[in-house]
Amino acid sequence: MPIINVNMMEGRTTVQKEALIKAVSEAVTASIGAPEQNIRVLITEYPKAHWGIGTLPAHKAGR
Repeated sequence: MPIINVNMMEGRTTVQKEALIKAVSEAVTASIGAPEQNIRVLITEYPKAHWGIGTLPAHKAGR
């Protein structure tokens, strides 16, 4: 059972996250032949204050 972890900054809509889950699942099926029902996609979102870009948190880096 493939388990794919996606870490990203918060701010995407539910629709965007659903599209990501679909695209990742399709890519895993196409690349390794895993049955779609066996694929798990886990999305972890982080506040921008918890995500560093260079020397600054993302919320101060303009992201």
